[in-house]
Amino acid sequence: MTTKIVIGLDGTETGDRAVGFAKDLASRIGSCELLVAYVIEWSPYTFQTPEENALRHKRREEEIALATSRVVEPAVEALKAAGFSARGIVRHGDVAETLNAITVENGGSQIVVGRSSADGIKKRIFGSSTQNLVMHADVPVTVVN
Repeated sequence: MTTKIVIGLDGTETGDRAVGFAKDLASRIGSCELLVAYVIEWSPYTFQTPEENALRHKRREEEIALATSRVVEPAVEALKAAGFSARGIVRHGDVAETLNAITVENGGSQIVVGRSSADGIKKRIFGSSTQNLVMHADVPVTVVN
């Protein structure tokens, strides 16, 4: 049976450290697939003009293509070049909820993310995505500093 580890990337150096940790963990496990996931923060509760709504789908597709080419594909290619089984997933949504959903849908056994923090009042009111993921995930979450 292949173990699946989801790596949550955010395009920063903390994501690179999460990839490094996941590679080390996968090496120890043996039969392991690494799922590189990038979530584009998106809320269905934003208020937009009719013109913005008309362009919404196109804009979402462009964001997915950009995140795939700039963040996910390079990470997946590097993992494959290092001998790991890897694939990428990009979605829109709440970061914590979507990473958890990706993990559950793909039969993942663990999520690895880099620590990043929101600034100021946003963090005090809503908490960070990492905090929310740790509190609500269906599988263990490893937070890499």
